[in-house]
Amino acid sequence: MKKRKGIIIWYLLGDLLASVITWYGVFLFRKCVIQGEHFSLSIPFHDNNFFKGIVVVPMLWLVFHYATGTYTDLYKKSRLQELGKTLVVTFFGGIIIFFLLLLDDQVRSYMDYYFTFFVLLTSQFLITLFFRQLILFKVRKNIATGKVGFATLMIGSSQRANELYEELKKGEKAFGFHFTGYLELNGKAKNTLTAELKELGHLDALEEVLQQNPEIEEVIIAIETSEHHMLNNIIIRLADKNVTIRIIPDMYDILSRTVKLNHAIGEAFIEIPNQLLTEWEKITKRWFDIIASIAAIIVTLPITLYVAIRVKLTDGGPVFYLQERLGHYGTPFYIYKFRSMYSGAESNGPQLTKENDDRITPIGKMLRKYRIDELPQFINVIKGEMSIVGPRAERKFFADQIIKTAPHYRQIFKVQPGITSLGMVKYGYASTVEEMVKRLKYDIIYIENMSVAMDFKIMIYTVLTVLYGRGK
Repeated sequence: MKKRKGIIIWYLLGDLLASVITWYGVFLFRKCVIQGEHFSLSIPFHDNNFFKGIVVVPMLWLVFHYATGTYTDLYKKSRLQELGKTLVVTFFGGIIIFFLLLLDDQVRSYMDYYFTFFVLLTSQFLITLFFRQLILFKVRKNIATGKVGFATLMIGSSQRANELYEELKKGEKAFGFHFTGYLELNGKAKNTLTAELKELGHLDALEEVLQQNPEIEEVIIAIETSEHHMLNNIIIRLADKNVTIRIIPDMYDILSRTVKLNHAIGEAFIEIPNQLLTEWEKITKRWFDIIASIAAIIVTLPITLYVAIRVKLTDGGPVFYLQERLGHYGTPFYIYKFRSMYSGAESNGPQLTKENDDRITPIGKMLRKYRIDELPQFINVIKGEMSIVGPRAERKFFADQIIKTAPHYRQIFKVQPGITSLGMVKYGYASTVEEMVKRLKYDIIYIENMSVAMDFKIMIYTVLTVLYGRGK
C-alpha cells in the first residue's frame, strides 16, 4: 500500500512540471507572437507578471486536479477515463486562468484572445497528458509484473469459482488480483479450488477472515445459480467492510445492463464499490463540512457559552457528555453533546429516551427540542469522525439489536454518520428499537441517493426543524 501511495507524489510532480512548462511557453507566445516583441529567452526574467504566474498558475492547477479527485489510488484508475477527466478539468481550469490572468493582455483583435486560449488549452492538456501517461504506464507495468496488486478473497468453491479462477490466473498479474484464499459455502468435502488456493474456512468465518487479513480490499463472489439465495446475505455482511465487491453475473444480469466490463479481455463483473460518492463529491463534502463547522462554532459561540453555564448550574455535573458510537465501517468513536440528562442517568445500562423522560433536565428539554444539544458535534465533524449530513450514529448496544431485526442496517456503515440525516428530519428521535428500524428506511433511501445536492436539501429541512422546535 505504501508503494501505491508513493507514486501519487510523482503524479502530482508531473502535473506541477506540466503547468510550469505550459505557463513558460504561453508567456513567450503572448510576448513574441501576440504582442509582437522581439524573441528572446530572457524576456520572462524581466517581467514581474511572469514570476507571479509561475507561482500562482501551477498552484491553481493542483487545486483544480485535487478538487476533482485526481490524486487518489493510481492503481485503480482507468487510463481512458483519466484522459477524459484531464480534458474536462483542463477546459474549465483554462477558462478560469484565462479570465483571471490573460484577459488584460493588449491585443490587436479578439481573435488574439481566442488564439491565446487555444494555445493555453492545447499545450496544458497535451503536456499534462504526456507526463500522466508515462506514470500510468509505470503503474500498469508494476501490476503486470506482479510488483503491486490487490489482496483478494474468493467466496465460492464450485465449478464456476474454479473456472473464474483459471480465467483470472491467466492474466492474474495483469488484472492485479493477488488471492489470499477462498471461503467455501457448499459444505462439500471435495472442492476444486483446494489445490490452487488456501481454504480459509466456511462462509460463517467471513467476518473473522476479514479481521485477520485487513489487507484484503477485493472480494469476488463466484457462486452457482442454485446458490443465489445466499447472495443477499453475503452482500449485507460485507456492507460495513471497506472492500470492493465483485459478483459473477448470470445472463439475466448481463441483459439487464448491471454488468461492468473492467477489461477488454477477461471476466466482466457486477461491481459494488466501497465508495458511494465520486472523488470530487467526497472532497467537496469534506471541505464543506470543515468550513461550515468552523463557521457554525463561531456563530453559535454566545449560545454555547450560555448553554454551558446553564447546564453546569443544573446539578454541578459536566457540561459535555461523551458517548461511544459506531462510525464509518463500524469504527467506534466518542460523540460530543451538551449534557441534557442528570448525571448518572444511565447507571443501570443503555436506555433510549421516551416521552416525559424524568432523566432529562429542564434545560435539557429545551436543548433537545431545538437540537442545541448537538452543537458540540461540529467538533466531531472537524476531526473527521462525522459529517454534517449522514445516518445517525448509534451505540453498539442498540446497533446489535437493530441488526438482529434488520440485517441491512449494516449498510449505514458505508458512510460517515452525521449531525443530521434524512431519518432525523423525516422521522425524528426513536424511543424503541422498533422505531429505530422504521427510521432506518429513510437512512437507506439517503444512502442510495447520496449526493451533494441531497445534503443541501436535508440541511434546509433541518434548519426548519430547529426553527419550529420539532425535536424531542
